[in-house]
Amino acid sequence: MKRFLIILSMIAAFTATAQTYKVMTYNIRLDIASDGENRWDNRKEMLAKQVQFYEPDFLGVQEALPQQMQYLDSTMTDYNFIGVGRDDGKSKGEHSAIFYKSKKFKVLQQSTFWLSETPAVPSKGWDAAYNRVCSYGLFENRDTKQKIWVFNTHFDHIGDVARVESAKLILKKIKELNKENLPFIVMGDFNLEPDAVPITVIKKELLDTRDVSEFVFGPTGTFNAFEFNKPVTKRIDYIFIPKTGLEAKKYAILSDSKDCRYPSDHLPVYVELIVKK
Repeated sequence: MKRFLIILSMIAAFTATAQTYKVMTYNIRLDIASDGENRWDNRKEMLAKQVQFYEPDFLGVQEALPQQMQYLDSTMTDYNFIGVGRDDGKSKGEHSAIFYKSKKFKVLQQSTFWLSETPAVPSKGWDAAYNRVCSYGLFENRDTKQKIWVFNTHFDHIGDVARVESAKLILKKIKELNKENLPFIVMGDFNLEPDAVPITVIKKELLDTRDVSEFVFGPTGTFNAFEFNKPVTKRIDYIFIPKTGLEAKKYAILSDSKDCRYPSDHLPVYVELIVKK
């Protein structure tokens, strides 16, 4: 009996001290009038409340225009964000920003690089159709002092060369930055399905959380095209983790809706991670 109580105490102590992270990646669909009934003003409140319900520690958004960033920043008051517009490195154009719980984490380092041959300046890479970026930050838990890197990106939807080179560039940047071998997360809209070459390049070094999570829930796909009555099977949004340091406990693709409408033309990916001891 005494031995049993000791084991229970050890389990309780581990549970109490284990660092966990809730992470979400979400292509929120840019604000464009031609979306008609699915335009941003008709869905922004639902999308913000969805995020607030799940309370991720880190939220990576894609396609977020300045007015969308402003709305989310003013509405989700528990969060601050890092990241810049892809057009000018300031506020112009789409953001691949990272929202984080500001009372729980502080930012130690942050920046954005362009997925191109000249990553330090606003630029379009290889055969890409648009400027593409990866925003990242080094965060520290204010209570536990645990540090973690978070990377958020949005790959080009046309350039085959660009997508392969973008995958290689992100992996290279992680190695350059993460000298302390800290836990890290790579997330975003990769505009590629799981069997595509650039995803294979990434998975040679990182783990797809869907593949390794203990519990998986939701549709198989993430891109819904606002087509509520069709199965969602095209998976192009991902959350990757290193092969050591983090363990994926839960993985879900969230198909929440209201009045037969989705908050975006993508479904968000949500994971719960734990730092391995």
